[in-house]
Amino acid sequence: MSILEAIILAIVEGLTEYLPISSTAHMGFTAALMGMEESEYLKMFQVSIQFGAILSIVVLYWRKFFDFKNLFFYVKLAIAVIPALVLGKLLDDKIEAVLGNQIAISTVLVLGGVVLLFVDKWFKNPKITDEKQIPIKKAFIIGFWQCLAMMPGTSRSAASIIGGLTQGLDRKAAAEFSFFLAVPTMLAVTVYSIFVKTWGEGTANAQKGYEMIMASNENILIFIIGNVVAFIVAMIAVKSFISVLTKYGFKFWGWYRIIIGIALLVFFWNY
Repeated sequence: MSILEAIILAIVEGLTEYLPISSTAHMGFTAALMGMEESEYLKMFQVSIQFGAILSIVVLYWRKFFDFKNLFFYVKLAIAVIPALVLGKLLDDKIEAVLGNQIAISTVLVLGGVVLLFVDKWFKNPKITDEKQIPIKKAFIIGFWQCLAMMPGTSRSAASIIGGLTQGLDRKAAAEFSFFLAVPTMLAVTVYSIFVKTWGEGTANAQKGYEMIMASNENILIFIIGNVVAFIVAMIAVKSFISVLTKYGFKFWGWYRIIIGIALLVFFWNY
């Protein structure tokens, strides 16, 4: 992997991780369009740069994450992330099997876009406007909604935001809680994918991927650059998304998913 390829993938990760358009789909498509072969090295890079995206939320909302007097905030996140941890472990092999199926992912991208076209009409009378008003039960239910994103192409952000809307949150509160919930969720996925699956299972391909990462200073530099770029781009994307979502709702993102999804279906059908 070249430094330019790493930067492009990191930009895509930063732009799409917190938007309702599926970062997994976009990174997979981008890698395919650049002619990059699927490998353990590429998978580990795509997972590892999520750390930069995670850090962007912690920095943007540092008052929230480091307000140790508000223990209820941490309790809610811990409970909300439980469904993803349990189901993610149980469905791990099935999720892996779908990740390489670009036709399936493109189809889900389109279907998810259709759903987003109608979301604003379905939830018109929100009652919760701030994270502090979210009870534990509702946080737990949002955590289950987040699990819909285990189907690649769905979008963790879209699933958890819609989950928030079903529980009476307004757009801003639903989006921000989705961001907060992303931190423990993505951190768990990153740690599990890199350390548990690579070192714990010790598969030949995963071990080879790890050795490739550590093989040279250039490879280590690529991972550092990837995380820095993902961090910066994600910060910009989050700020912009909150503003656009609050003013215009989900319809824009719905049409985006439909157009991109159809274009990719045509491309990969003849790929």
